[in-house]
Parts: sequence; C-alpha cells; structure tokens
Amino acid sequence: MHHVAIPMPVGQEEKARNFYETLLHLVEIRKPAELAKQGGVWFLLPDSRHLHLQVEPLFQAQQRAHPAFLVEDLDLLSSRLEEAGHTLRWDERWEGVRRFFVTDPFGNRLEFIDGKTLTL
Repeated sequence: MHHVAIPMPVGQEEKARNFYETLLHLVEIRKPAELAKQGGVWFLLPDSRHLHLQVEPLFQAQQRAHPAFLVEDLDLLSSRLEEAGHTLRWDERWEGVRRFFVTDPFGNRLEFIDGKTLTL
C-alpha cells in the first residue's frame, strides 16, 4: 500500500495541518501541481507511506472506517492529544493490545495502537 486517503471539508487545510502536523508530528509533503489545485494536504508517515487528506465538497466524516497507526510512544501521543482538548476513547476489546480512538478536527475516526503491545 502506498497511501490511505480520508476526507476533509473544503478550505480547512490549516486545521488539518494543526492536527496532523502539530499534534501527530507527521511531515507535510508537497502535492503534485495538478492535484494541489483540488485542495487537501498530504503527509508522510514514518514508514514512508502517505496519508492524503482529500477535499470533499459534500464532506461527510468517516465514523466507522478508519486508518490505524502504530505508535512508538502511545502515552506521549495520548497526553499531547488530551492537552489539545481531544477526547480519547480507550478500547480494551483487543486482548493484550493498548489502543485508543480519537476523531480528527473534521470528525473522522482514527485509531492509534501501541506498537510495543501488538504481536501478529
């Protein structure tokens, strides 16, 4: 897989940057010129894959479908998100795996999994 795309509302690129770049520490990458005209923001994930936030004129948040991110320091990320006013929903239904869900500024569901507790 090269990238995952999630929707965002028109004209909210700064809000996306504040969340994904500032809080999640993802690095923004430049979109190709023709695609940049459509709006949205692309980010580089630590494993060199991409996360694309794509503008949807008839935006509807993804409340069930979601990307799941492996995180090296889940406690640090959870503290950073809570301090910024985001509500975390910890989920213990996956035995032995620490994880939580949070919504991005647009209401899209995101999952964060402690990479130290995940064994496949």
